[in-house]
Amino acid sequence: MAALRLGTTVAKAAAQVWLGGKRREQERRMDMAELVRLRVSGLRFQRGVQRQFEEIADAVYDRLAPFLAREFPGLEESGRQAVVNGVCDTFAAADLSDEAVLAADANPAEIVRRVTGAVRPPVGLGEAETRLFEVLFAECVEYYVRIVRGLPVFEERALTELLGRTTSLGAEIARVLERLPDRSLFAPEGTDRDADFRRRYLELVSTALDEVELFRRTSDRAGARVRLSVAYVSLRATGDDGGRRRPDRHLPGPRPDMSVWEEPGESAGMRVEAALGSTSRVLLRGEAGSGKTTLLRWLAVTAARGAFTGELAGWNGLTPVFVKLREYSGRELPRPEAMLDSVAESISGIMPRAWVERQLESGRALLLIDGVDELLDTERRGVRDWLRRLLVAYGEVRVVVTSRPAAAGADWLRQEKFTALQLDRMSPPDLAAFVRQWHQAVRELGDELPCPVDELPRYEQSLSNSLKDRPHLPSLAGTPLLAAMLCAMHLNRGSRLPRDRMELYRNALHTLVHDRDADRNVPSAAGSRLSLGDKLVLLRDLAWRLSDNNRSEIPLDRAGEYVGRRLVGMRHLEEQDGRRVVEQLRGRSGLLRSPAEGRLDFVHRTFQEYLAAEEAVQEDRIGNLVGRAHLDLWRETIIMAAGHANSPQREELLDGILGRAREEPRHARTLRLLAAACQETVPSVSEELAGRLEEAVSALLPPRRSTDPPALAAVGPSLLRRLPRSFAELTSKAAVQTVRTVALIGGEQALGLLEGYAEDRRLDVVAALIDAWAYFDADAYAERVMARLPLHEYSVDVTHSAQLRALVRLRSLASLRILCRVRDLSVLDGLPPLRELVCRVDGTADLSLLKRHPGLRSLQLYGSLSLRNLDALTELPLHLLQLPLAGPDGIEALPALPRLLSLVLSRVTADTRLGFLAPFTRVEGLYLLGTRRTRLPDLTPLPTLPDLRHLALYYFDALDLPQRLASARPGPDSLGLYDCLLPDRLDGMSTLPRLRRLTLRDCEAPEGRVTELTLPGVDVTVT
Repeated sequence: MAALRLGTTVAKAAAQVWLGGKRREQERRMDMAELVRLRVSGLRFQRGVQRQFEEIADAVYDRLAPFLAREFPGLEESGRQAVVNGVCDTFAAADLSDEAVLAADANPAEIVRRVTGAVRPPVGLGEAETRLFEVLFAECVEYYVRIVRGLPVFEERALTELLGRTTSLGAEIARVLERLPDRSLFAPEGTDRDADFRRRYLELVSTALDEVELFRRTSDRAGARVRLSVAYVSLRATGDDGGRRRPDRHLPGPRPDMSVWEEPGESAGMRVEAALGSTSRVLLRGEAGSGKTTLLRWLAVTAARGAFTGELAGWNGLTPVFVKLREYSGRELPRPEAMLDSVAESISGIMPRAWVERQLESGRALLLIDGVDELLDTERRGVRDWLRRLLVAYGEVRVVVTSRPAAAGADWLRQEKFTALQLDRMSPPDLAAFVRQWHQAVRELGDELPCPVDELPRYEQSLSNSLKDRPHLPSLAGTPLLAAMLCAMHLNRGSRLPRDRMELYRNALHTLVHDRDADRNVPSAAGSRLSLGDKLVLLRDLAWRLSDNNRSEIPLDRAGEYVGRRLVGMRHLEEQDGRRVVEQLRGRSGLLRSPAEGRLDFVHRTFQEYLAAEEAVQEDRIGNLVGRAHLDLWRETIIMAAGHANSPQREELLDGILGRAREEPRHARTLRLLAAACQETVPSVSEELAGRLEEAVSALLPPRRSTDPPALAAVGPSLLRRLPRSFAELTSKAAVQTVRTVALIGGEQALGLLEGYAEDRRLDVVAALIDAWAYFDADAYAERVMARLPLHEYSVDVTHSAQLRALVRLRSLASLRILCRVRDLSVLDGLPPLRELVCRVDGTADLSLLKRHPGLRSLQLYGSLSLRNLDALTELPLHLLQLPLAGPDGIEALPALPRLLSLVLSRVTADTRLGFLAPFTRVEGLYLLGTRRTRLPDLTPLPTLPDLRHLALYYFDALDLPQRLASARPGPDSLGLYDCLLPDRLDGMSTLPRLRRLTLRDCEAPEGRVTELTLPGVDVTVT
């Protein structure tokens, strides 16, 4: 409230200057709305001006709120209120007209001096309160000056035009204030200039580091620098013990459905900000282009502005010190007084003596050390010794150090108690956020863009669609560097990407292997005598040797031997030590890494396949490729070899594959699929070979087996022109597999085909078309396909939020399963009356909303939800109900439902008292869901359910199954696992005369999972 009041005071003062110059006395007491009404004519104009200054007030609030929450925590509320009153009263009494501002040369410090000399200071303030008043008033004056300098000149006759120009005034002022540094009251005794210098230093950090080059290799225009604070995307990190391995991949995965583009679940790595907030010393490792430097710059800028939120909110008030290690190659690492040279060398001459040391000593410094890997090998040990000495002297300082894994192992700083973190590759949701932020950031380039600014949303949507339709793109763009390359290429080519993957991979390789280090003058790369061509020769040879031996990794020593042999033939190079060159390539090429100690592999198998394919073509190993064409492991390499090859090699390769398909029935289908997939990368073939390729594809169609769609979809969009436009001639089985194939290929052409298939009314074909919704833009597919299907006969699954928004288009919808998380049941607004509903709710479920579905017969709610208005269930003809229990006494206020036949209860524990089930006398099926290893509740109340025929127990500890039931059975025969179980929880089952089925799922006994159980007169199912 205090921050909001101060923000309004500052904004009102600015409005008075803008609207009226010198203020009349009565205007000093007016609120903002009254002032606008007085000075601006016309309701519409009044509302426009009012909104602009409200946004300005909010911007001031955003700056002041964290400061007020942090400083002087021990100050009483009455004291804080007195300070705020004093600031507001001083503002109201001060001469802040434009003449006064100009007389002070628009210098905030001079204005503060003049105002405090002319206006009576507030009385009754203590020492701490007076200090807070001085800082708050100075802060507000600085905001005021910045705002006034950003206001356009006001002329009453030009009001209409000015309003048009100032529609974004509030946002622009917010941007100006956002870049102001954080103010802190920390200043040790005898250091009266520290606070002033800190503020000037933070302002410089906030400006100098708040820029990022989005990527300039494909176009100088798209490479202009933009604000990092706009472009920044939060990444994920995991704990790093140095032994993490990536899963190998042989076949490319099928195109995933759209749900993978939603926010990752809890199993994904934590946000890097959360990981950083949990420890004070971090070694952050990541491959080339993974965002290490960008993250450090963002931390520095955000610390300078005091704008951390969430897990890092406690870092507000820290002073960032950003050290680029590559600037110290060949010279001594910086002493504390020289640490600011990377960013603030221009003001180091006015820095108070020992200022950096005091920041470090206080524990309020954030030391950001970038690029251990960018130093020479011989210099890296010195970094560790330098850090150790710093931490001995300043043990409370927070430190984040970055490096590529090859230069610093996970245990490199373990003795110094550093936590090692690994930056993860971007997941699809991370990539979607990156694309969104990248296009938002480039808006600021304006006329420098290769397209009009208002067309950027179209470019963003086009790229997003391409990423979702072409599965190799997200696989390639797993790091911010490569994702930025993809965005820039798409923008500069007029929203078009290359037809095949070859050019994308070539650009990515050149960027990682050579261009990026050359652009930044990295010392550890500058000493290399290897050109881009030399590096690619060595990497190609290494990739081929790995692939030729069906390996994805080899020992480092073996790799050194291979490279050494190749160096012998490269006579222009003086360097002949293969192991040393391998270490250099691993450290700087961006393509190689160590998945484990002493091992080497490529950072992504795609790069190994691309380079091995190029080597096979360069060395004319076409026969080797043909001989291995039936092996899944070689599929991608052969497809890319077809793209690398010249015309004779291409003809030899494809002719050989098709020849084997004719002669080897065992592998015929696999070989034909491979030949068809090569069409993606092949620029042209002879007429005769084109005819043979057509025959090969014809032999594969139509798909009939469940394994066919993924294999056929890998052929790519070229297959779509060979698929039928209707299913008139296809069996139901073939039609279903054709729908699946088209869905996995994706794209606009695929959507057009499915639109035509919607005329088919066979049950399994319609079900397949419903399932295909998950693979396309939710709105387009709902309108063009789903709305034409007889949905009242089927259950529709919703797997992501975009489908939720499109549900209103489906007027024949009757049965719905919402499998993604929703906060409440408001998602049902506007839907036709439902017959069945399954929904995961993580929030509050207001059941009164179900009254709009009077025919609802089945309701299943699960998730972390609370229930409201349960009495609404009495108005529904429910036969099946699933609800979570709220506590041991069941569900409070759950009404009796006379038509209910099946009841499913989740969150059941050993303490659950089932007596609340007594009113449900007609229930025939009871399903109790515990959590893993939860003991059974007391089941003796079950006889109150006289019609109970089926009891199902899920996820319980089977210790509580009764031994006495075994003793009730005549004869000495054993009941297997029953003999070892305890006697006290199922006594009541002996009085359930109509019980015919007992189901146990994932129930555990001391010996392990229950696999069999015998109960006289009852059909027992154990799964």
